[in-house]
Amino acid sequence: MVNRRHIRVKVMQSIYAMHQSGSDNMEKEEKFLFYSIDNIQDLYLIMLSSLIEICKKESVFLHLSSKKHLATAAERNPNEKFIKNKIFQLLAESNSLSIALENRKINNWSLNDDYIILLLNDIKASDLYKKYMSNTVNTFEEDRQFIIDLFENVIVPNEKLYEYLEDDKLTWVDDIPVVNTHIIKQLKAIKTEDPDAFRVPKLYKDVEDKDFAKDLFRRTVLNEAVLAKEYDDKTPNWDSERIAEIDTIILKMAICEFLKFPSIPVKVTLNEYLEIAKEYSTPKSSIFINGILDNLVKELTANKKMVKVGRGLM
Repeated sequence: MVNRRHIRVKVMQSIYAMHQSGSDNMEKEEKFLFYSIDNIQDLYLIMLSSLIEICKKESVFLHLSSKKHLATAAERNPNEKFIKNKIFQLLAESNSLSIALENRKINNWSLNDDYIILLLNDIKASDLYKKYMSNTVNTFEEDRQFIIDLFENVIVPNEKLYEYLEDDKLTWVDDIPVVNTHIIKQLKAIKTEDPDAFRVPKLYKDVEDKDFAKDLFRRTVLNEAVLAKEYDDKTPNWDSERIAEIDTIILKMAICEFLKFPSIPVKVTLNEYLEIAKEYSTPKSSIFINGILDNLVKELTANKKMVKVGRGLM
């Protein structure tokens, strides 16, 4: 679920937090780094389980409405297409998802069901819902596309839900797009009604990615002074105090990858950190960083200080 760019972002944020707090306790900060990455799994489960809880809440509402003393004909015989949506059922019956929710002790919606009610009201007020409910033809493909559209266009943009998640864990702010994109990708990939076909993904693609997070954090923090010397003379028109702190961290991390990660291609490092700079630093940062790193790559290559192992790594 967590790709290497997001790992780089998490490491960058951890180093920035160390600078801001003046902390030199690397062990403590590393634990927080992995805590923040680990919590991405909880965010994923919370967002996915919102679909299950929305269906449950509507089921209860329809049942109670049908039992009212003066229930209308529509209330006594409600349109159950929504609650019988095959994707809702698949998620509710998925062993993989149920086990993950239990293991991670995810019970957010039982404690905060007002957000589920809020989401359900928004759903039922949407044209998407009205169109779906008016169609009498039921297909698996229609059910799947409806849930995808529902998640993408009603649930994800909900400002109250976003505020709730932000208040719960501030570290989730940058994780929300990553998690939601992954969920939408998973929903689109569902091809069968078999609940066992849906699997909760591993947090890291493999053990190498987790090691990458640890190594990038440690090697950058332990070598900050040395890494800074590599670009100091490349910024003659810039007072070091005028360079945005995020930019200096990005530069150090990129240089760290050049020098201490022989299996990572230079182009990958350049592209990744330029994209991170565009998103997290000043408008001109990517141009500034690109100029420094481009010159540095030429110098490191000429001086044979940068050794890359494998084909096409330069």
